[in-house]
Amino acid sequence: MLKYMIKRILFIIPSVFIVSVLTFVVLSLSPGTPGQAALGINATQEQIDAYNHAVGYDRPLPERYIDYMAGALQGDFGESYTQHNDVTAILIPKFPTTLTVAFLAVLFSAALGIPIGVLAALKKGTAVDVGTTTIALLFASIPSFWLGLMLMLLFSLQLGILPSHGIGTWKNLVLPVATLALPSAAYVARMVRITMLDEFNQDYVRTARAKGASENRIVFIHVIRNAMMPVLTNLGMSFAGLLGGAIIAEQVFGLPGFGSAILNAINMKDTPIVLGATLFLSFTYMIIMLVLDLVNALLNPKFRDSIEKA
Repeated sequence: MLKYMIKRILFIIPSVFIVSVLTFVVLSLSPGTPGQAALGINATQEQIDAYNHAVGYDRPLPERYIDYMAGALQGDFGESYTQHNDVTAILIPKFPTTLTVAFLAVLFSAALGIPIGVLAALKKGTAVDVGTTTIALLFASIPSFWLGLMLMLLFSLQLGILPSHGIGTWKNLVLPVATLALPSAAYVARMVRITMLDEFNQDYVRTARAKGASENRIVFIHVIRNAMMPVLTNLGMSFAGLLGGAIIAEQVFGLPGFGSAILNAINMKDTPIVLGATLFLSFTYMIIMLVLDLVNALLNPKFRDSIEKA
């Protein structure tokens, strides 16, 4: 187990390196320069060149990357090209918003998806199963940005009961969280249904029934508990993914989060902010995956045995 965890920790280093290289190269090769983005279309070429020189953008790409990563390894993610402030000071205040939205979305998706999935599995082949499965498939297929706009149209513009943008009170979080949580809840419901039906076909269920165990005991003590292991792992992965994927909700509802900062920085060719945010999110994602593996190994003997044999 310890050997496996050490391997996973060491795997983080090249993974973050690859992410940083790809992000840096793609951003550098994309059209435009920081000078053009910051000064606008009315700026002269001399002004643009002077701006690019001032922020060091006219240096060779490898030199800029090496200098940036040398500072990043010491905790210095550089200074924003456009905001002329430390990248860390810009990004840290925005992270709580993204973290809150992602965390609440995962909680809501679990609270909604798990009961629906259990109900669908228990009512397999009935109208309830067909109805819940169809609705889950529908929400899983809807693009998040379109769902967000429809929720805004209904609850903000038509009913006027929820704010359409900004941050301030809990009401501002309802629509962004719902935008992210509903498709995730649909996926959770389908996964719970599949895993529960698979558990019902296991030998231990037939043995329990043969011994006269009640159906409620079989379902709630054995089947649901065993079916939840892959679901919990998926919820953890969803949380990690939503930290970066919350950009959709942040843009639609005007939330000052990590995703909005990344998108604005991309539009402004602000490489230090994009790289700093990308490195932070990729590192956070891998740490969450590491923690999930550890929890899975502690709770799932089969997974633990497979690790020890590897």
